[in-house]
Amino acid sequence: MEALDYHAEERRKAEFDLEEMKIVWAGSRQNYEISDRMARLVASDPVFRKDNRTMLSRKDLFKDTLRKAAHAWKRIIELRLSEEEAHMLRSYVDQPAFTDLHWGMFIPAIKGQGTEEQHEKWLPMAYKMQIIGCYAQTELGHGSNVQGLETTATFDSQTDEFVIHSPTLTSSKWWPGGLGKVSTHAVVYARLITGVQDHGVHGFIVQLRSLDDHSPLPGITVGDIGMKFGSGAYNSMDNGLLRFDHVRIPRNQMLMRVSQVTREGKFVQSDVPRQLVYGTMVYVRQTIVSDASCALARAVCIATRYSAVRRQFGSQNGGPETQVIDYKTQQSRLFPLLASAYAFRFVGEWLKWLYADVTQRLQANDFSTLPEAHACTAGLKSMTTSVTADAIEECRKLCGGHGYLSNSGLPELFAVYIPTCTYEGDNVVLLLQVARFLMKTVSQLGSGKKPVGTTAYMGRAEHLMQCRCEVERAEDWLKPSVILEAFEARAFRMSIACAKNLSKFSNPEDGFSELSPDLLEAAIAHCQLIVVSKYIEKLQQDIPGKGVKRQLEILCNVYALHLLHKHLGDFVTTSCITPKQGALANEQLRLLYSQVRPNAITLVDAFNYTDHYLGSVLGCYNGNVYQRLYEEAWKDPLNDTVVPDGYLEYVRPILKQHIRTARL
Repeated sequence: MEALDYHAEERRKAEFDLEEMKIVWAGSRQNYEISDRMARLVASDPVFRKDNRTMLSRKDLFKDTLRKAAHAWKRIIELRLSEEEAHMLRSYVDQPAFTDLHWGMFIPAIKGQGTEEQHEKWLPMAYKMQIIGCYAQTELGHGSNVQGLETTATFDSQTDEFVIHSPTLTSSKWWPGGLGKVSTHAVVYARLITGVQDHGVHGFIVQLRSLDDHSPLPGITVGDIGMKFGSGAYNSMDNGLLRFDHVRIPRNQMLMRVSQVTREGKFVQSDVPRQLVYGTMVYVRQTIVSDASCALARAVCIATRYSAVRRQFGSQNGGPETQVIDYKTQQSRLFPLLASAYAFRFVGEWLKWLYADVTQRLQANDFSTLPEAHACTAGLKSMTTSVTADAIEECRKLCGGHGYLSNSGLPELFAVYIPTCTYEGDNVVLLLQVARFLMKTVSQLGSGKKPVGTTAYMGRAEHLMQCRCEVERAEDWLKPSVILEAFEARAFRMSIACAKNLSKFSNPEDGFSELSPDLLEAAIAHCQLIVVSKYIEKLQQDIPGKGVKRQLEILCNVYALHLLHKHLGDFVTTSCITPKQGALANEQLRLLYSQVRPNAITLVDAFNYTDHYLGSVLGCYNGNVYQRLYEEAWKDPLNDTVVPDGYLEYVRPILKQHIRTARL
């Protein structure tokens, strides 16, 4: 039964070279080979089993996470994996763990904000995992407003130490992953105080637990914040709470790459520009965008495969019913999400290049592109994570009732993914930062200062305010230049409209607050333009493989025209297009869905996800959905006994009418 491939006929319809598409998705042949090898290594190891995860108690789930993290580290050492291979292996284990924060936040914080001497002391221990670290910034009372953090680090010049203290309940560190039960050290963000002067928030390396028996050190109260949304999901992570009661650390444990405190207690800025700190932020947000494409691709893969297996209605003369994927309502909801997965993948690739470019410029003391890069990564983090979170839930609905089953993989994927909308910057707050940058860029247009990077289009202000879309037939919407100009004109005109309305307020901050919903929309338009433009740039590259480029062109057009259809009001009210041109775009979109249809299964096969990684009965590679659903049902602990526990106590008395009624 298992050997039968229920998707075989679908796969024969493919009009492109699957192996080449896998390489395009991975970014390079080398990335593809590493990814494929690590995915199969994890899938074949019984220690990394996860099909029972949602049935485990919190304690058992956490112990299971510790076991998997330890085993992953053992395999990394045994196989002498590179840093890239190790990262890939951990990602395919697919279980949030303390290691995520150790490698993803603790080490980068020390690398980005520590001095060479601090690198030499702390990084070798961290790389060998002789210490395990987390990133303690968010507090019970403050998250997005970092400048409002209350934890203090007061310098004591007599002992050459900082005294770390939690002065209020709301100053308790709250949420850092890995903090609750595992981390031995943390990069703690606190208000630096020398004498009576508050120098704002800085980072400090603080040991939390004994390296001998793991007990909290004196003055430290630390624990887990409790259960989170969903079964399994992010509950494998020990998100923690932390309070300090006048904990002393040596002065040299302040991260001093950008600013320092001397032995005499004098606060000094180093020669290293403060802007370097933003480099780490660009890196972290770039990885979040890449992760968005992976999470979205998983959900879309499950929904697409199941939509091809599921049949409902439409039987002719006793023949088979219609595949759900053949209904236009299903296509119009599913295929734009498939296109979005590819779009986010390519913009994620571009962000890797941007991070490398920003890093190189920072090292040469060139900060000219930094504000734009910061705004760009903030906006893309916000947009891609919000879209992906909504898309995972939409994919669950696309799978009908069975999508609600835990073994569909979608409920847990949703529960694991949605925190991205609030961590590393609340998505609404980030979009408002983008809007501020756009308003500043618009205000400088007449000064001779040319917009750079993703705002370069604003340099053609006169043209974008006057241009009119020349679409006359539906197929005109397939021209990249037509799509790009429509998105540029819409984004620019929305920014200009916001700037004009802001100018009517005597107090700019009052205006920004009042107009914030409009500013959000302008920021979203700008971010959508970035994704569309980077997809079009990708298509201008040499892409090998039979039919590969053609399929990517179709998906690019689906992505762009779906956005145009969804935000038609923006395009029409800003006079970028006419209502008739909007109707033509929708007509072309329907035709594009028909072109995606024969390739849909193979386009999700290109993600190259193993059944282990997908963790979905509905999305299994061979499509043997119903047999697997039936088998999985009997694995539930509730089916361990035929007669349920509690029957004699509660059910039988009801059936036998032996319930005693109380006299009120």
